[in-house]
Amino acid sequence: MSQFTRTWWGNEFISALERFTDSGRLGRGRAYARNGKVKSFKMNDGLVMAEVRGSVNPYFGVYKEPLYKTKIEFEPISQAKWKVAIAQMASKASFISRLLLNEMPDNIEKAFSPFGLHLLPSSREDFKTTCSCPDYSNPCKHIAGVYYLVAAELDKDPFLLFELRGLSKEVLHRELAKTPLGLALSAELTADAAAPVAVNSYYTQAIANEAPTVSLKEFWHGAKRLPQTIEVGVQSGVSAIVVKKQGDFPPFWQKDGSFIEAMEELYLRVKKNKL
Repeated sequence: MSQFTRTWWGNEFISALERFTDSGRLGRGRAYARNGKVKSFKMNDGLVMAEVRGSVNPYFGVYKEPLYKTKIEFEPISQAKWKVAIAQMASKASFISRLLLNEMPDNIEKAFSPFGLHLLPSSREDFKTTCSCPDYSNPCKHIAGVYYLVAAELDKDPFLLFELRGLSKEVLHRELAKTPLGLALSAELTADAAAPVAVNSYYTQAIANEAPTVSLKEFWHGAKRLPQTIEVGVQSGVSAIVVKKQGDFPPFWQKDGSFIEAMEELYLRVKKNKL
């Protein structure tokens, strides 16, 4: 497993490539990515374009550092198949709640596998790669280096997995929000917080109420029966909405670990101390 990435989806992307790609070429590509050999890199609508520095090799007549153009084009999922996959995600509260909170579920592939679909690459047919270098093998070390930069981008935003397959994050959220579960969750996510109310004192003011008169006989013999059933309040399934809206790696979070995981650990410690 490569140590280049730091999140589940970044690691899983590289692991998926390792299943059908030569490990030696991936290793050389990792060194290229780590040593800053990739001069330019951009992703847009399932297309990855990069310029990668080559090696000077007088033996082959290369006396000046070359610059190779590399392209990776991911195979998009059709709109009809996206519609089926979205319906599957929207039918599971565990999927839709996390997706609308900008979290990528670790088991997201389970929403696609029943239909023979997948987000992560499973074979060479899932994308096309080209490089202007003279190496006829595919992937060359330049393409392999760009693979690792794609994985690093997934660390920052795992929803790029959807975009690489032809569905933007905005469209995904909009389609999920139209479903019954999505409507219920969106209502809570968009609910306005109660406005603060000014008070004259920081202390609770006692309110005098007239006590009801009850006869001793009625009190001891229980003329008024207790209710047979007690309604228990239902706990909301959505917790820490404000925290989870930030995602795993918000702009202000500079640490390697997930911001949400750190907050979950903090909340757990506070809860234990209270108990």
